[in-house]
This record gives sequence, structure tokens and C-alpha cells, in this order.
Amino acid sequence: MARPLSLDLRERVIAFVEAGGSRRGAAKHFSVSPSFVVKLMQRKVATGSAAPAPMGGTKRYALADHAALVKELVSAQPDITLDELRTELADRTIAVSRTSVSRFLTKLGLTRKKRRSMRASRSAPTSPPRAASGVASSPS
Repeated sequence: MARPLSLDLRERVIAFVEAGGSRRGAAKHFSVSPSFVVKLMQRKVATGSAAPAPMGGTKRYALADHAALVKELVSAQPDITLDELRTELADRTIAVSRTSVSRFLTKLGLTRKKRRSMRASRSAPTSPPRAASGVASSPS
């Protein structure tokens, strides 16, 4: 995996540019890419530091601030689908993707496996019977 360039090199590049050199000139002089020099100068202006940003780590969940609301919605309607939950959140001006909702529910330990909410019909089957393994079914 790539790693950040040294702080010493970063400071020398900044000093070169601040002394009047161009960004492309600094890139050629220090054998780095022009985009590195441009981004380094942007970082220097924005943060006042040449230090690289931390690498890696974990990303916060988009719904982390709304955990209580999500739990409330799921407990109020246990059979709610991801799309319905997403719509409910959108109605409350919380825009998230379907995948974000799914990942957050998994983190909370809330399963989205659908279970039959009603007993099987005694009078007639609700779906056609499955064919036995290895037997081709023919239309009747």
C-alpha cells in the first residue's frame, strides 16, 4: 500500500513554491507529480500544515445520528422493507441509500429476513409445490 511522502520533502516543496517557483517546476525539481504539489499547496492553505491526513480507519455510518429513529421505525413496523424504511427516512429529510440502511441495520443487529406473518392456508396452497430433486416438472 502507498504511504505518504515524508514531511521533510513536503516542507521543501512548499518552500520552493513560496519562494516563487511554479507548482509544475516544483514537481519536476523534486520528482513528484504536479497533482501532489497542487494538493499539497491546497492543504497548506486550508489547514496551515503540510502533514498528511490520517490514512485508513473506519467510516461513520450515515444513519449514526438517527439510530433511535431507525429503531423506533423498525419496532413500530417489524415487516418494513428497506425501501419503505428509506422512504420513511426521506419523509423526515434524511437522505440515505438502500445499501446504507441495510448496513446500518446489520450493525444494530436488526435482521431484515422476512418471515411469514400469517399461518399457511389450510384450504389451498398459496404457492405451487416444489418438484422433487432431479425430477423435471412438466406443465399440466
